[in-house]
Amino acid sequence: MEKKRVRDYMTTDVDTVPLTGTAREVINAIRVTSHDGFPVVDGNRVVGYIAARDLLFVHPDTSVKEIMSQHLIVADPEMAIGDVARVIIRSGIQKLPVVNEKNELLGIISNTDVVRSQIEHVSPEKVYKLMDTLKRLHEIKPHLMKGPVQIDTLLPTQSRIYMDELEGRIYEIKKGLAEPVIVIKKPGRMILVDGHHRAVAARRLGIKILEAYIIEILEPIELGLERTAKTMNLKTIDDIQIMDYARHPLVAGTHRFGGMGTVIQDSNQDPSQRVS
Repeated sequence: MEKKRVRDYMTTDVDTVPLTGTAREVINAIRVTSHDGFPVVDGNRVVGYIAARDLLFVHPDTSVKEIMSQHLIVADPEMAIGDVARVIIRSGIQKLPVVNEKNELLGIISNTDVVRSQIEHVSPEKVYKLMDTLKRLHEIKPHLMKGPVQIDTLLPTQSRIYMDELEGRIYEIKKGLAEPVIVIKKPGRMILVDGHHRAVAARRLGIKILEAYIIEILEPIELGLERTAKTMNLKTIDDIQIMDYARHPLVAGTHRFGGMGTVIQDSNQDPSQRVS
């Protein structure tokens, strides 16, 4: 699979401040945009970065040039997302300006963009692990292929998805970044195993076909996934419930625990309820 690159996930509409600006102008920019920092540009060339913390105890008329950070870390548009993640983790920097060989600003990539790029990642190992499980459980020989599937023919096996991740999948599909879903093909039935957010996102965008890893089973057996779908009364993608942010099982407010937020996951959770 082709590596994900910075150019695929960076934001190209970047708010900046000019080298000739003042601390007062940066404060106003923070109020307007709610950003906590900006690349500093001389024309279109990045010459520094200024963050909200740089404004502490600074007179409003102080020039940006005096207080900006000049030794900044930048990213190349062809840089792999994995490399950006390592830089962000090791440096503690939340945003990296993306520049060309002339140091001209092309965009900006944040830790949020990196996280978005990794959600619902489909690896060949994930597909082969599923095939191996099917072999061991049912003593069959599934076949793997890759091709298009029609969304309205898919039997979902997950009853809920979450709005925040759905918006991320819509964003990726619009940019042509959606990865294949995983489907099990049986005689007369297409079972969606992985990629429910992607399928619903495509449906919302009016897309009828998705690329998929298709695991074909010729033997007349009933899978546990089919029984799960029947139990949850799932027949089409439209039967999937979309939950709001507050109900996401991986988001825990500090008020629930009387201190630092803690995420508690039930080890006995039904696998069919896990997010994919």
